[in-house]
Amino acid sequence: MNDINRRTLLIGSAGAAGLLGLGGVAAWSKSGPGPASTVGVSSAAVRRAEDMRRKANQRVVNARLIAQPITLNLGGLVVQTWGYGDSLPGPVLRAQAGDLLRVKVDNKLSTGTSVHWHGIALRNDMDGVPGITQDPIAAGKGFTYEFTAPDPGTYFYHPHSGVQLDRGLYGALVIDDPAEPGKYDEEWIVVLDDWVDGTGRTPDEVLEGLRDAKGSAQDGHMSGKDMGHMGESMQSPLLGGAGDIDYPHYLINGRTPGSPATLTAKPGQRVRIRIINAGSDTAFRLALGGHRMMVTHSDGFPVEPLSTDALLIGMGERYDVVVTLGDGAFPLVASAEGKNGQAMAVVRTGAGRRPGPDVQPAELNRRVVLSTDMTAAAQARLPKKKVDRQLDLALSGSMAPYRWTINGKMFPDTAPLMVKQGERVRLRFQNRSMMFHPMHVHGHTFALASGGARKDTVIVRPMQTVDVELEADNPGRWATHCHNIYHAETGMMTTLDYEK
Repeated sequence: MNDINRRTLLIGSAGAAGLLGLGGVAAWSKSGPGPASTVGVSSAAVRRAEDMRRKANQRVVNARLIAQPITLNLGGLVVQTWGYGDSLPGPVLRAQAGDLLRVKVDNKLSTGTSVHWHGIALRNDMDGVPGITQDPIAAGKGFTYEFTAPDPGTYFYHPHSGVQLDRGLYGALVIDDPAEPGKYDEEWIVVLDDWVDGTGRTPDEVLEGLRDAKGSAQDGHMSGKDMGHMGESMQSPLLGGAGDIDYPHYLINGRTPGSPATLTAKPGQRVRIRIINAGSDTAFRLALGGHRMMVTHSDGFPVEPLSTDALLIGMGERYDVVVTLGDGAFPLVASAEGKNGQAMAVVRTGAGRRPGPDVQPAELNRRVVLSTDMTAAAQARLPKKKVDRQLDLALSGSMAPYRWTINGKMFPDTAPLMVKQGERVRLRFQNRSMMFHPMHVHGHTFALASGGARKDTVIVRPMQTVDVELEADNPGRWATHCHNIYHAETGMMTTLDYEK
């Protein structure tokens, strides 16, 4: 059985920790520590924030990740790529809310790397962003990340170094709620991905081709490079411009539709599915043939249960759903929104032929929901409070030349978003491009001002504005960027900086 289920691939050992010292603060290199008036990663404010999370006799979860070149069989397709260990996705890391995670990362790659703990409101110096919170982990070196995970939920880990995420460097991070009642019989982790590495080009070559493109929206192709169709030709009725890269393969749990992962259970069982979009340039429309899904969580936080046929999941977003299973073999399909192709896994509870790789469940074209269609559960809502500060982020860009900006600037030239400890901050994402952008804020979660799920990553559709509010309660310097990794790498990033 090749599913990822409750029997995790890697789980740390536990022990008494007490109030541990705050070591391991790394240096920075690319954009420096920020203005003199900014709370830096080594500041007392960062240490105090972590002290507040730590408890006496805190449980410690130890784990190890090895970033290395690997050979993967994606289901008849054998590729040379990079990964954590020898699997795709990498090892599942699992802990309980309030635990201290201590993860040693060994870099056996030929270049520097890092690990970002996507969605975790952790201490700033462990956020894993070279140039902002640490130096890269040099080739042949190691680094130990140590942080308290304060909130339960479905998260994931990946590099924040160039376009390394578009290789095999990602894995699920599940933080359990010890008080959660359960109410399901099985649990599956489903990781979605768009795949290009080892198929004749690397992600770095894709990025180079995008940057070198001299074509236009009219010719529809990258001039001089086989980079696939340009973003303007990839259109979605839900998202508008749906991406820049026409990937040759789409994966669920590291497998192509021709040789899919199989998720097994019994008829009538209730299954919790934790869904992670680890893709770099692709939103997925996901449905389970013959079933409706009950959405229970978005980006780790509970929502009022919502029944739907399909979900639209942007890069970096995560959803938990509960499904009561029928009897047979059913396709779990993640269609690449606005693109050609799909990922597929098989849900098997009994006899029946395996669905074909091109199967299109009717549910994909029925009710499709986004996070803006949801309502945060009462315990996940921010308390009502006056907004102390509003910060506008104008999102713009172009395909040729390939550049993406926030407020007219490309990172690291973007102006920091300055906030003060204790403020209620409103971020206004104004998309002035014809491409959708999944905007991600590190170290915080936010509420959608007009209603919706509690989030750390939100889709901003073309020519639309999304207002979100957050509590400035986690001091430091925090990357804020589009989670289309190619947009972030070519400028669409800034920092949320706390004033001293």
